[in-house]
Order: sequence, then C-alpha cells, then structure tokens
Amino acid sequence: MTEYDFIKESGLLFEGEYAAIPEDMREGMTRYVEERKEPGGFLSAVIRNDLLNAVCRADKHNLLLVKEYAQWFYNVAPAECHGSPEKMKAWLAG
Repeated sequence: MTEYDFIKESGLLFEGEYAAIPEDMREGMTRYVEERKEPGGFLSAVIRNDLLNAVCRADKHNLLLVKEYAQWFYNVAPAECHGSPEKMKAWLAG
C-alpha cells in the first residue's frame, strides 16, 4: 500500500488546512492522481510547479488557496506525479 493509499483510506486526503480546497477541485486532483486524467489549466500549472501560470489561471477564490494546493501535492500526492512538466507528462502517460 502506498502512502497516498493509506492517507486516502484513513479519510485524511483533504483534512485540516486542505479542507478549504473546493470539492470540485478535489475531484480534479484525485482524478489526476488516481486515474491519470489531465486536469484543467490552473491545476496543471500547480502540478507542473509553474507559479506564474497558476496565479494567472486561478479564479479569485483559488488564488487565495495556491499555498494549500502546493502543500497538498507536496505532502500528500505521490512525488512522481508533480513538480515539473516532465513529471506531469510521464504521470499522464502511465
């Protein structure tokens, strides 16, 4: 069992500081991690570690939560799925 699977089974994927992330965005995040489905522009920029595009693509609510998104990917998601365009491309390719 991976650390991500353990966190998911414990019900803690979006607890604490991550609880502020909107439900529809949580769905996109978990679809990306679990099903390797390409997310929208804002999440893609966060996943690629592209701050400029993440900030420019965020709506006013998600702009306030950029830190929480970055921390969720850093602390919860598998390291192989985020951090650069190459990692994102490889993750989506399976």
